[in-house]
Amino acid sequence: MKKIFLIVMLGFLGLGLVGCGEAQQNASNSLEAIKQKGVITIGVFSDKPPFGFINKEGGNDGFDVQVSRQIAKDLLGDSSKVKFELVEAASRVEFLKSGKVDVIMANFTKTPEREAVVDFALPYMKVALGVVSKDGAIKSIEDLKGKKLIVNKGTTADFYFSKNHPEIELLKYDQNTETFLALKDGRGDALAHDNLLVFAWAKENPGFEVGITKLGNEDVIAPAVKKGDKELLEWLNKEIDTLNKNGFMKEAYQETLAPIYGEDNLNSVLFVE
Repeated sequence: MKKIFLIVMLGFLGLGLVGCGEAQQNASNSLEAIKQKGVITIGVFSDKPPFGFINKEGGNDGFDVQVSRQIAKDLLGDSSKVKFELVEAASRVEFLKSGKVDVIMANFTKTPEREAVVDFALPYMKVALGVVSKDGAIKSIEDLKGKKLIVNKGTTADFYFSKNHPEIELLKYDQNTETFLALKDGRGDALAHDNLLVFAWAKENPGFEVGITKLGNEDVIAPAVKKGDKELLEWLNKEIDTLNKNGFMKEAYQETLAPIYGEDNLNSVLFVE
C-alpha cells in the first residue's frame, strides 16, 4: 500500500515538474508566445506629444506609436495586431517586470540604473535634458538655486537632479499632464524633462522658452524588454536596425516630429543611415 502511494505521489510530482518546466520555457520564450497570441502588447505614453498621445479621435498617436504599429506588422503581419498599454514614467519598469507589456516604447531613455533591471534594444533616438521656464528666465543651474523645479517621478530629470543637485527643491508629479500644468499654474519656477519634449511643448505654449537646451550627457532612447528576454531582444535589435536602414524612421519623423523640430534636424534626433 505504501509502495502504491509512493508511486502515485512521484507521478504527481513528475507532472508538476514538467508543468513548471514548460511554464519556465514559455516565460523565457515570449517571442513565440506573442506569435501564438497573435498580438503584441506595447507600453506607450498617453500624454507626451509628439511621441505618444491620445489624438482628437481618441486613438493612440505619435512617433513611438507609429514605430510600435510597424513592429506589429513586421512580427505578426498586421499593424493592427498591437495592444497599447498606457504607462507613466515611473511605471515603465514595473509593467515589464510584471508581464503587463511585452515591450516598452514610451520614450524610454537608456541609463545604467535601468539597464540593471530591463534589457534595452538598439536605440532609435538621441536625447539630453532641457529646462523650460516662463520667458526662458532659467538659463543655468545657478538660476535654479532657491527655486522650485518641476519633474516627473522616475524620469532621467528626477534622477539627474536628485543625484547631482540635491540642493535644488524638486516638485514631483506622476503624469506629464500634471507636470506641465504645474508649470503653467506657477507652482514651480521651471520644468526639467527630455529636451525634445520641452522644445515641442514650448513651441505650443507661447510665453515659455527652453532656457537650458542641453544638460548632462547626451543619452539614447530605445525599446526595452523584460530582463533576460533574449529572443524578443534579438528580434527587436534586427527590427530597429532594419527600420533605420529602410527609411521607415525617416518617414515617421517627417509625419510626426518634423512639424516640431524641422526637417533639417532629423540626423540630430534619430539614429539613421
